Amino acid sequence: MEHITLLGQQIPRMGLGCWAIGGPFYSGNKAYGYGKVDDKQSIDAIEYAYDQGIRLFDTAPAYGIGHSESILGQALKNKPDAIISSKIGLECNRVTKQFIGPETDPETIVKSIDESLSRLQRERIGLLFLHLNSLSIEEAEPIFDRLDTLVQEGKLGAYGWSTDFSQSIAAMAEREHFRCVQHCMNVFFSPNKIQQLTQKHELVSFCRSPLAMGLLTGKFQAGSSITAGDIRGQSEEWLDYFKDGKVNDHYIEQLDRIRRALTRSGRTPAQGALAWILRHDSRAVPIPGFRNRQQVAENIAALSLGSLEDNAYAEIEQLMNRPVDYQERER
Repeated sequence: MEHITLLGQQIPRMGLGCWAIGGPFYSGNKAYGYGKVDDKQSIDAIEYAYDQGIRLFDTAPAYGIGHSESILGQALKNKPDAIISSKIGLECNRVTKQFIGPETDPETIVKSIDESLSRLQRERIGLLFLHLNSLSIEEAEPIFDRLDTLVQEGKLGAYGWSTDFSQSIAAMAEREHFRCVQHCMNVFFSPNKIQQLTQKHELVSFCRSPLAMGLLTGKFQAGSSITAGDIRGQSEEWLDYFKDGKVNDHYIEQLDRIRRALTRSGRTPAQGALAWILRHDSRAVPIPGFRNRQQVAENIAALSLGSLEDNAYAEIEQLMNRPVDYQERER
């Protein structure tokens, strides 16, 4: 099992992304969650992951408008070596389960952090990400200045930015407590400029959407529809893998081309996709989402199988033929 050092602790190179266990939340009439959840299954899956060695769990106040954090707090309250990363920057209404908009006032953000600590049942958050992907550098700087004081006070271990913009990372990478970046990366999409920065500055790279919001599990067919109440059924500009309530057939075609290479050595498509990340970038830690123990078990097994073999990796890189420079945008 491959490991990486995070906050001075050796942990497996995989975490759990906890968006899907947050349950329903909305922006107006638009669903931003993954539908209804079973909290008992969520807690069971988290406890199972911990028992199997997983120590990194990524959440946010926005996920279920606090519900994901509360579930993690229940499951990990007696496990101090578990590293929880959460986020700041999005104002939410806990009563209506509505995401309202950006929250950038440093003092309001401190209140948000205190609320997260209460839900997580912790005195300290290991890692905290700014959750505003395209916020200007000028607006972000005073937020990170305030986070520096919270690190000194012991409320935070370190911080980073959940962003797909390399210039944002470059502007903050030299800060003492800026240790991590969270960005989109999967076998369909490799952000070269961001990878160069994480390697140069020895930042840990949290890979969100490592399974392309579930498409790389291989469970979707061309033309598949998404059920109501699921974020993947929305028509957001940043949603690549699902369009107008259906699977984006372009990505199904790409998956079909590389499926044989992904599934060598007995891997499932999901395990192959995670193994590709492990092989592709030594600073990368995929954080696949989950809803139950079975999904967690399949993902963790990818660690035991290790990085993708050289011949399979080379075949995928040839078949994908990605552009060297992508247009940087929210993903």
